[in-house]
Amino acid sequence: MLQPPTLKFLKSLSKNNNKPWFEEHKLDYQEAKADFESVVQQILDGLFKQDAALIGLQVKDCTFRIYKDVRFSKDKTPYKTNMGAAFAPGGRKTPRPGYYFHLEPGGNSFAGGGLWMPEAAVLKKVRQEIDYNFEEFQRIISNKEFIRYFGKIEGESLKTVPQGYLPDNPAIAYLKLKSFTVWHHLTDDVAIQPALVREILKIFAVMQPFIKFLDRALDVTE
Repeated sequence: MLQPPTLKFLKSLSKNNNKPWFEEHKLDYQEAKADFESVVQQILDGLFKQDAALIGLQVKDCTFRIYKDVRFSKDKTPYKTNMGAAFAPGGRKTPRPGYYFHLEPGGNSFAGGGLWMPEAAVLKKVRQEIDYNFEEFQRIISNKEFIRYFGKIEGESLKTVPQGYLPDNPAIAYLKLKSFTVWHHLTDDVAIQPALVREILKIFAVMQPFIKFLDRALDVTE
């Protein structure tokens, strides 16, 4: 579980997103960072048992920096007001599908995953895999546990039919997607409960067939 001061720090940062305040509370940040990384390590320990493709990942491979790159952003606040970790073979920078834990107080935390805005060549492979194996894909996303945790796949959709497919294709709603992601929201109360890691691992386990289907589309073998 996470410690309440970690959430308190992120809440305070969202109200004081500037360098002088951050420097004054640098120790609070370091303690929050260490707390978050401890939970990430616990998640990794569980994932190694659930998904052999992730064995060997380290916390530093998965976690994101709190410092923002504001060069091309209209929002010039210097810090992220959340903490995140991506779990996929190769770590957070990989183009492969994976799992993600996002900590952001105020009801914005979640455990999710999938494939977000892949490049055109990867997207083409995923669409082809869905088209060729749509019955299998349907079984995965219509599983009762999958629906209970995630509802439906989220992602920006094309307004037109993608090249090479017909409008009456039974999978057309999914073939038009540009991202394939799912998530399950976590309340602030859940985040500070002892069962947090167990809950996240359960969410990831329900998600795993979906992740493996997407990964297979990339012609990746374990």
